Amino acid sequence: MLRGSGLAFHFGQSRALDGVDITIADGELVAVMGPSGCGKSTLLNVLAGILRPAAGEVLLRDERLDHLGDGARSARRLRDFGFVLQFGDLVPELSLRENAELSLRLLRVPRAEARDRAAALLRELEVDDVADRRPGQVSGGQAQRAAVARALVHRPAVVLADEPTGALDSSTGELVLDAMTGLARRQGTAMVLVTHEARVAAYADRTVFLRDGRVAL
Repeated sequence: MLRGSGLAFHFGQSRALDGVDITIADGELVAVMGPSGCGKSTLLNVLAGILRPAAGEVLLRDERLDHLGDGARSARRLRDFGFVLQFGDLVPELSLRENAELSLRLLRVPRAEARDRAAALLRELEVDDVADRRPGQVSGGQAQRAAVARALVHRPAVVLADEPTGALDSSTGELVLDAMTGLARRQGTAMVLVTHEARVAAYADRTVFLRDGRVAL
């Protein structure tokens, strides 16, 4: 479903990716592990079309993302990808409900349908009781579950999660991971989960290890 072949990316003279091959099947949860600076976050950005690789190719359902222009790549990200980042990155001026609706509104889904779909996910993620509060008015775990709702509400092909529990304590992190991976599996959404922690990687179907910009064998 999503495949990167021979991916290379450089920051100046530093090789962030050096010939990485990775394949994610429909509905598969893949963890990416490795030490800091090994290229994990760069890999996510290249797979999402945020960064264009210096070499190699990225295919989403056999379409070359790296050949698309900026506007077309942005449209694919909006439609086919969801993102969960370490600190959630919710829009602080919007309520949790409005944040969860955001991708649907950008996709021009009718307002009533967007509201209903977001409300259903927030209820499933057990944050419906604080849905009208802003991110700064709720706990870190509640905000991160709202970020999960935003990432999955439009039923993307794949969610890219970069240290999604890195800012949470272990018990809250497990609640978020249970909710995120359980919801992705029920929806049939693939996920690439970047983490430093083996306990987080254990939620995935398999793990890919990176070292110095390469897949470690």
